[in-house]
Amino acid sequence: MNGEFLCLIERFAGRRVLLVGDFMLDRYVFGDAERISPEAPVPVLRVIERLDRVGGAGSVALNVVALGARVVCCGLLGEDSYGTRVLKALADAGCDTAGLIRVSDRPTITKTRLIGLAEHRHRQQILRVDDEIIRPPTPADEQRLLQALLTVLATVDVICLEDYAKGVLSPGTCAAIVAAARQQHKPVFVDPARTSDWDRYAGSTLLTPNRAEFEIAVGRPLGPAELAAAGAELMQRLDLAALLVTLGRDGARLLRRDQPGRHFPTTPRAVYDNTGAGDAVLAMVAVAVAAGATYEQAAGLANIAGGLEVSKFGCVPITADEVRQELQHGARRGRGKLRSAAELKGELDARRQRGETVIFTNGCFDILHPGHVELLEQAKALGSLLVVGLNSDVSVRALGKGDERPIRRQADRGRLLTALEAVDYVVPFDEPDPARLIEQLAPDVLVKGSDWAGKTVVGQEFVESRGGRVVLVDLVEGYSTTHELERIRCSGRPPRRP
Repeated sequence: MNGEFLCLIERFAGRRVLLVGDFMLDRYVFGDAERISPEAPVPVLRVIERLDRVGGAGSVALNVVALGARVVCCGLLGEDSYGTRVLKALADAGCDTAGLIRVSDRPTITKTRLIGLAEHRHRQQILRVDDEIIRPPTPADEQRLLQALLTVLATVDVICLEDYAKGVLSPGTCAAIVAAARQQHKPVFVDPARTSDWDRYAGSTLLTPNRAEFEIAVGRPLGPAELAAAGAELMQRLDLAALLVTLGRDGARLLRRDQPGRHFPTTPRAVYDNTGAGDAVLAMVAVAVAAGATYEQAAGLANIAGGLEVSKFGCVPITADEVRQELQHGARRGRGKLRSAAELKGELDARRQRGETVIFTNGCFDILHPGHVELLEQAKALGSLLVVGLNSDVSVRALGKGDERPIRRQADRGRLLTALEAVDYVVPFDEPDPARLIEQLAPDVLVKGSDWAGKTVVGQEFVESRGGRVVLVDLVEGYSTTHELERIRCSGRPPRRP
């Protein structure tokens, strides 16, 4: 089966998906919250950083692009600066935004989260402000939207509807899309809204609800034995070909109208955050079917994508390469620890948005010893998660430590670090120092050993400029890579103590 999946992934490039739904802007305002306002009993937030990300249907679009396919986005955006930001972010990611219509009767849906930082490390969401008007589009705007998607319908392989119940996917709009798609024999896949009104999706091909959404739609809680019967009833009533119900830690269940269903168990892994799993599932189903997959194959790949997504924090797009690596190596790789800086950055941003503190330290870790372990454990105690920057083989050689260094290859050193409980992520870097890596990952706490006292720590100025801090932890006396090498060369004789 993995061989079939790998062949399908090679066909993802160039597939075209038409995505219609509620496009949003997620805004994050970070700041120090160290005093109470004299005007009212509320915290004063002194802004340190702002971050904008595309949300809603935009998250699905980014997942489609990350899988190597192409996406045409259709929806409504306000005639405001936030709508302009959404357009630019999607275009910069490689999405076709020609179908995003600017309208004057509503703002771009924007969720602004104010996040306070106490004592330079404890992040806490103080308030969320939603800027939105929830109602169907005007008849004129609905016609503009339908005209935009009908213009490109013949050029795409599949259609996706991403519904957050914000008004864009009204019953009339959904019915018109489904009718046009059926006329051109294009499948329609829907991530439905969390509502009991699913009649608007009648005639679609496949829906991808999670368990809670499915139970709301059928109006009752469902045990494992009742899922199939409820699905058959819903597929008959709405004229659907299939349902793919995601079940969290229980995997996913594909229900077919014309044949028996199938259960897809999930691979055991650490579940950090369910945010974005539905987006990853819808994107994978669409791209896989566009590449020629059966519903069973698409469901299997979607189950993998959803599992990878919940092992991350926030809506971080799942790439085709990640799925490929999972198929080739699976959980044996210690998924989630050894990462590239580019891959990890978005995840760290999302974890900080949820109040977590990112600690960073770095080193060669050539001969792992108790001193290293003690330093890493002390570092982890300073916050929520510890990122270790690992000098690559190229980087170690550039440091002039000697012709025999590194003793262990980069892959071996990384493998040992990922096995430590205190270490959450390991990121190799090729430069002689981690300055660029620190700027990419923007940690809240930078940790070095006490031997750096009185010296300038690489990255200190950058970290402190963002409200972070540098901590020097005590080293275990008598332990260093040099001493360990001396111990080995002395064939067991006690090493010279400093």
